[in-house]
Amino acid sequence: MIVRQRTNWLKMLFIWRGSVLKKIIVQLSIILLFSLSVYYLKGKVFDYKIHLNPTIFTLLGLSLAIFMGFCNSASYDRFWEGRKLWGSLVIETRSFTRQILSLVNDPSVTGKEEKEKIIKLISAFCWSLNYQLREKSGMEHLTRLLSPEQAAQVKDKKFIPSIILGFIADWLNEQQRKGNIDTIVMTSMDHQLNQFSNISGGCERIFNTPLPFAYSVLLHRTVYLYCFWLPFGLVDSLGWMMPLIVLLISYTFIALDAIIQEIGEPFGEEENDLALNSMCRTIEYSIFEQAGIPQGELKKQNSYFID
Repeated sequence: MIVRQRTNWLKMLFIWRGSVLKKIIVQLSIILLFSLSVYYLKGKVFDYKIHLNPTIFTLLGLSLAIFMGFCNSASYDRFWEGRKLWGSLVIETRSFTRQILSLVNDPSVTGKEEKEKIIKLISAFCWSLNYQLREKSGMEHLTRLLSPEQAAQVKDKKFIPSIILGFIADWLNEQQRKGNIDTIVMTSMDHQLNQFSNISGGCERIFNTPLPFAYSVLLHRTVYLYCFWLPFGLVDSLGWMMPLIVLLISYTFIALDAIIQEIGEPFGEEENDLALNSMCRTIEYSIFEQAGIPQGELKKQNSYFID
């Protein structure tokens, strides 16, 4: 994810990282060459002059802009819902850690070690959800945070976050059996686990339900048909400026189409997707700090790109 403040207007014109221009540069080059060909041939195809009234493109452009606005809103809603779910996860993990440290009544040395193990499980849940959404194994983090027996149980499993929640539930049941937590505290902490499950399910809903394919196809086709027909409607009125104007209009529509596709899948690893790794590191550092678990310093990102 690109996180940077707006700079002056001149630098903004030449920013490359975080822009979708690198994705669409080939398409824009093809449209520019096509526009130059139309200008060179004076709008003729096999000696037949194609007459297109510019008013047609005004009406089509207005309709296209309205439809793109709808698709953009739908994509951003998915992006923002994903961010809210992970923001809730930050809050819930800290709250659950506080409950474990203050409400589980086991002051022994063994009890402290057990609490540290369960707090590591909370961090493991976050990392496993991250990698499930990015379709990776993430075992390098899980082997670090889970016991060897637990790591063996989750290996090659598909829904690892749910299995880790089961580990945490088993630990809570054991603490209740030992008398370290009463029924009221158990109910409260079980509610906290349900919140984790709701967050996981919400993220899976976004991941498994993309924007309807029919919308994407219609938007994509309309944008490119509009851009390739536009030179024939402007060649007579704009002359040699036509290729540049077509390029500018095409950049606006094609870039927005690319942004809609990118932010509509917020859990990926592209430059404008959510910084899940960074959020997992923040959660782990925060809850380990609460529990006094030794760890290294939380390093700040050296670049504008946060993963």
